[in-house]
Amino acid sequence: MKIFPESPLVKRLLNIFKYKWIKWLAIISAAGLLFLIGLYLSIYLGFFGALPTTEALGSIKQEQATQVLDKDGRLIGKYYIYDRQPLHFEDLPQHLIDALIATEDARFFEHDGIDNVSLMRVFVKNIIFQDRSAGGGSTITLQLAKNLFGRKDYVVFSMLVNKFKEAIVAKRIESIYSKNEILTLYFNTVPFPDNTYGIESASRKFFNKPASDLTQSEAATLIGTLKANNYFNPRLHLKRSQERRDMVLNQMVKYKYLSNDSLDFYTHQDVVLNYRSFNHDVGIAPYFREQVKKELATLLDTIMKPNGEPYDLYKDGLIVHTTLDYNMQQLAEEAMKEHLTALQKDFEMSYGTRAPWLKNKQLVDAAVKNTPVYQSYQEKGLSEKQIQDSLILKRDVELFRWEGDTIKNVSVKDSLRHYLKFLNTGMLSVESTTGAIRTYIGGIDYRYFKYDHVSQSERQVGSTFKPFVYTAAIEDGMNPCTYFSLDEVTYTNYDNWTPSNSGGTVEGEHINYNLEKALSNSVNTISVKVLNKVGIPKVLDQVKKLGITKTLPNQPSIVLGVAEINLRELTAAYTSYVNSGRVAKPYCILKVEDKNGHVIASFEPEENKQEAFNSYTRQVLLEMMKSTVNSGTASRLRSTYNLTNAIAGKTGTTQNNKDGWFVGITPKLVTVTWVGNDNHAIGFKTTGMGQGANSALPVFAKFYQKLNADATFNEITKSHFEKPSPQVLADLNCEPIKRDKFFKRLFGRKNKKRKFKRN
Repeated sequence: MKIFPESPLVKRLLNIFKYKWIKWLAIISAAGLLFLIGLYLSIYLGFFGALPTTEALGSIKQEQATQVLDKDGRLIGKYYIYDRQPLHFEDLPQHLIDALIATEDARFFEHDGIDNVSLMRVFVKNIIFQDRSAGGGSTITLQLAKNLFGRKDYVVFSMLVNKFKEAIVAKRIESIYSKNEILTLYFNTVPFPDNTYGIESASRKFFNKPASDLTQSEAATLIGTLKANNYFNPRLHLKRSQERRDMVLNQMVKYKYLSNDSLDFYTHQDVVLNYRSFNHDVGIAPYFREQVKKELATLLDTIMKPNGEPYDLYKDGLIVHTTLDYNMQQLAEEAMKEHLTALQKDFEMSYGTRAPWLKNKQLVDAAVKNTPVYQSYQEKGLSEKQIQDSLILKRDVELFRWEGDTIKNVSVKDSLRHYLKFLNTGMLSVESTTGAIRTYIGGIDYRYFKYDHVSQSERQVGSTFKPFVYTAAIEDGMNPCTYFSLDEVTYTNYDNWTPSNSGGTVEGEHINYNLEKALSNSVNTISVKVLNKVGIPKVLDQVKKLGITKTLPNQPSIVLGVAEINLRELTAAYTSYVNSGRVAKPYCILKVEDKNGHVIASFEPEENKQEAFNSYTRQVLLEMMKSTVNSGTASRLRSTYNLTNAIAGKTGTTQNNKDGWFVGITPKLVTVTWVGNDNHAIGFKTTGMGQGANSALPVFAKFYQKLNADATFNEITKSHFEKPSPQVLADLNCEPIKRDKFFKRLFGRKNKKRKFKRN
């Protein structure tokens, strides 16, 4: 008895299975299908690792970069492992969304995470007919699943396992998130070129603007890079990126997101980048950002999240508001580069072929032994000969140059000689009444010179120390119109020490200067006599009141600035002359917020109620330092740079022209600049080149020229000092120079010897 009547169709099917290859094909197909079903079930059940649950997906937590902002909220840098800044859906421009959907997933609003229509098209066109133009079957949701959880290597069937996992996760994502939420998650996690994650970070990096401000062309450019981050990187391959952008725009026309007229308009535009790297080594104010990071690390050790966990500087998306002024910092960096480029050329020319970094073998060998490369060879147990042989091996190295970096085939010793020749710098500008740091330059280029000359370095301060001595003298009751002779004196109780004036005594013998003339012209012989009169202990005590914490030598040579002091502390000390006698301690962080904008730490200027000196002393010293600018060692600010601002200041030059300094004081901003070589054995060839007025002052001068040209800074540049009291004006109203009377000139001893007062 036949259960099923045989029809012609059934007979034909049965006849087909008489062929062995048909049977085997059917068996293999069935086995393959069962395998895929079994694999899918095993993945679903977690045999290849647990899949994220809907609960876990509902509270997706992404690592976020910490943002560093200037005083006006402008982004100046980030701390991150993955450069990511999240946005809300409302922040995404519609043309950006349209470009993504047209290019990556035209049926996004129609499928539930898996686009079966697209998959069928891919299968038929791509696999059966080998038509590569069919595209892929991946959806935005599938890509999001991959972006969120990555892929693992399972040795066998890795691609298949990962695809199945992504499909399951995509389905779950679609079940708990709206389409707009999925787009937001996607834009916040998708990788862009140059190790950048999320559209906001990419927009700020490549076009220096928030994603909400992206133009149609810029949005299409960034969406175009998603196909292959490096291949279509506009920084590296601009033409290729532009062609890819045009393809994205064509896709938008195809799916009715863009008109043909608009297509013609945009495709005739060039892609114009405004690239801003937020890499730790480059970008605006890298030394400042590194200092902020150090202070944050200490701060975060004392603060916990509401759940008791510590904050992670690189992952928790903190928002750090700093005191830095972005625009002012840009001008400071421009001024520094302009001057140091020219000064470096003069510096090298002055030495010619006899430069110490070329001819002084002892100096170079000593420097080599301090390099990490040499020390690593020592740790490996290499002999001195083996180390030296390794140090002369050549390889391609990128080298810093002011005219543009270059790649050369050099040895470690060659590279060291190259870097030994460079002058370096430090510059700090702080708000005079609060200490808020407005500009911060720790060196000439953070990529190659990591050492921070603002916060780490201590250098001899030269004549910038002299105002502290004169401050102690006025505070002790010395009249500003006290006169001292220019004559050199030998101090027998200090190894017959005979301090002299730089360049000799130009006025001749038997000439006396009052304190204002002596300080404004930085006369060494008189400064030593003032110190001797007031006493070293009182000067050291005055220096402590000015916030300088280092223990200074109890020697008369301190008046000539032989003590090494940190630039940051020196700047703070000088704020007292425009801050009612109080030291304004420099600080750089205003407040820190969590990723939701809740303040977790805030900072106010450190209140200092202690006056370092009285108002009379402050006004007298300020008038003396105004004279330094108007007619003294810093007069080129007026004559050469034509600055008409209210400025007081002090130049400084150290022994053998190793360090040049300038302190520029204006009513609202105190700026200190230093220039010198990192190797203490290398100084300027001549005093004319190395003196602070030539090496350090021009950085300040160029900086203020740029500030003057920008009306934004009128509040600073057009400010005026307070008018001195009648008593101060009266006490300073005396002839600056007085010559000895006849009998003193006749009988005065040319070579004077005396003992320096010991206290």
